[in-house]
Amino acid sequence: MSNTETKLPDSARRVADLLAELGHDKPVVMLPETGKTSAEAAAGLGCSVAEIAKSIVFRRLADDAAVMVVASGINRVDESKVAARVGPLGRADAKFVKTRIGYAIGGVCPIGHVDKTVMLIDEDLMKLPSVWAAAGHPHAVFNLTPQQLQAMTGAPVADVALR
Repeated sequence: MSNTETKLPDSARRVADLLAELGHDKPVVMLPETGKTSAEAAAGLGCSVAEIAKSIVFRRLADDAAVMVVASGINRVDESKVAARVGPLGRADAKFVKTRIGYAIGGVCPIGHVDKTVMLIDEDLMKLPSVWAAAGHPHAVFNLTPQQLQAMTGAPVADVALR
C-alpha cells in the first residue's frame, strides 16, 4: 500500500479496498483541488473533460430506485433517453443519493453502492482508452478503461447524451 493510500478519507479508502478486492491495479488518487465538476477533475488530472466518467443519479418514480448514468464529462445526460430505457425519472436530492448510493454528491463512485442501483454507461465513454471516475470523495478519483467500468458495474452501454 502506498503512502498516499494510507491517508485516504474513509469513503475513498472504502473504494480503494473494493478496487483491490476486484483485482484492479490502479490506485485511488487524491486531487489537490476538488473534482466535484468534470472540468475541475480534468484540470487536476491534466486530461480532457471527455475522459471524466461522471456519475449522475436520478430517482425512478415507479419504485423509488436509484438510477445512475455514468457519462462522459463533456456530455449532458438526456433524461428522456434514460427514461425510455428505465422508466419515468425524478430528481434525486443529496439525501437520496447519500442514502441509496452511499456517497455524497461530488464524489459519487460508480461501484460499491449501498442499495441495488439501476445503471447505464454512456456509449461515448467506450470510445476512450481510459477514463477517470470519482472514488467516493470530492478529491478522490481512479483510472480505469471503459471496459473495466462495464465489467465492474455490469451496466449496459447506451446512448444517453443530449445531442
